Amino acid sequence: MASENLFAGPYLDRRAEARLRENWLAEAQADPHTIYIAMRQGAALIHPSAAGASPRAAFLSGNDPRVAAAAQDAQRLVLLGWYQARRCLLVDLPPDQAVERDGEAFAELRPLTADLPDDEAGLLAYARALQLWRGTHRCCSRCGATMVSVRAGHLRCCPQCGYQSFPRLDPAIIVLVHDGNAALLGRQAAWQPGRYSTIAGFVEPGESLEDAVRREVFEETGIAPTDIAYHSSQPWPFPASLMLGFTARAAMAPPVLRDGELEDARWFSREELRDGAVQLPPATSISRRLIDGWLRHAA
Repeated sequence: MASENLFAGPYLDRRAEARLRENWLAEAQADPHTIYIAMRQGAALIHPSAAGASPRAAFLSGNDPRVAAAAQDAQRLVLLGWYQARRCLLVDLPPDQAVERDGEAFAELRPLTADLPDDEAGLLAYARALQLWRGTHRCCSRCGATMVSVRAGHLRCCPQCGYQSFPRLDPAIIVLVHDGNAALLGRQAAWQPGRYSTIAGFVEPGESLEDAVRREVFEETGIAPTDIAYHSSQPWPFPASLMLGFTARAAMAPPVLRDGELEDARWFSREELRDGAVQLPPATSISRRLIDGWLRHAA
């Protein structure tokens, strides 16, 4: 098992202090090693899989005419950090701009997560989260004026009233509840038949993470968890979540579907899960890591 969840890990040196430099863009453009990744409406420019090769991120150079065209509007460039010791910028393209060349395509990140190299998946997830935040914060929520991009693209500022908007995350808990011998899993009606997963939900204002675990599990299944323990976290830019993983114990009791979120909830023994009695979440998800971790350890 990898030490980090997908989209997490030290794939990027963010160097936040570099965002404060007024000439950050000139420095990036003057550096021949700077690389650029293009995104459009949350989709990344990639080299699709072909002839047995896995898909890869399409890194562009500063000499690429598409980068030069985008650089005419500095508001469309964001300093991501240093990727593999090279400065890396996001090129935030407008929805109607078609810039693909042969061997390139814009693609949604989620279906690619199992095929991309982990470091490229993390970088593209970071870029996607920033681009989607920028797209939903074009106007000031206080006075309606057009926001401007500052701090190398990591802050939106209103020139009219001074309101500032930083990138936002939506924290969500996800928890593997067990009684020692069986795990509590649920399924939503929209999922493919046979798919079950751990219990999850968004954290509400004024709520601790532990309180969110207790509330979500009880709301969805009628089960009251105890012995809540943090496990790990996973960035999930679909569109802006941070999944905070936990384990918890509970006495086995028949689940009661209280809020309509789930179509079904059941207790599954270790043997059932190991024998493939249900379809589990993808291996790249934190939900699957919680389940696999529980299966590997005795109660």
